[in-house]
Amino acid sequence: MAGGKEIKTKIASVQNTQKITAAMEMVAASKMRRAQDQMFATRPYAQRIADVVSHVASSHPEYKHPFLIDRPIKRAGIVAVSTDRGLCGGLNTNLFKQALNHIGELDDKGVEIEVVTFGTKALNFFKRIGAKVVAETSHIGDSPEISKIIGPVQTLLQRYEKGDIDVIYLIANEFVNTMTQQPKMVQLVPVQPAPDKELSHHWDYIYEPDSKEVLDSVLERYIESLVYQGVVENVACEMAARMIAMKSATDNAGEMIDELQLIYNRERQASITQEISEIVGGAAAV
Repeated sequence: MAGGKEIKTKIASVQNTQKITAAMEMVAASKMRRAQDQMFATRPYAQRIADVVSHVASSHPEYKHPFLIDRPIKRAGIVAVSTDRGLCGGLNTNLFKQALNHIGELDDKGVEIEVVTFGTKALNFFKRIGAKVVAETSHIGDSPEISKIIGPVQTLLQRYEKGDIDVIYLIANEFVNTMTQQPKMVQLVPVQPAPDKELSHHWDYIYEPDSKEVLDSVLERYIESLVYQGVVENVACEMAARMIAMKSATDNAGEMIDELQLIYNRERQASITQEISEIVGGAAAV
């Protein structure tokens, strides 16, 4: 029953894989809860500073920060946030598809692209398509520290202030819920005005000590908070996507084991039937 032995070996192999994917599912579920707690803790600050800065962009301070000035786009920077590891479904694939669509639109306009990547997958992807990667950070971990994020972002910001780059975009995955994560692209600089256009007609902030010092500090923190929030949300997205992917893999392994077990039982039954027929045939011959 050589065929039966091969099937039993396959069943054992799939069972081992099922144990691994089930363990990975539980680990991802545990990490996802911690990542969600960190994400929800940072969201209010990121949202509040974004509101303040968008209102500043709508107002008319005496000092006009470079991050508030629109100019013709000849060169663009992209901050791309991905995972370091795979086995998380189509999370990275969907992100890269949106990035490619946006890069294609910029290429059609003759805009040059420079990229800063967070995560090994993004680094490998942009190198593979021949993009100019000016800075990268990998292995950020499950609890990102802002100190590891500031450096690469500053690379693009400094080039923007010098006039070497005219616009900077951030593309990262946004956590909607456990089942849904979607890529999102936002413009970091120049800062976009608040949606309510009426705000620009009747109010402004009072700056202390002066608008230059305040805006220089606030706008730097704003960019850092947006990128940090993107990295934190991407971690939560990664864990949720990996949990779902590993659950699907575990379920598929179970179905494959059932099918292989059925094939094994049929093979074994056929073998027994053949042995009985040979015995009966031998007895009749005697």
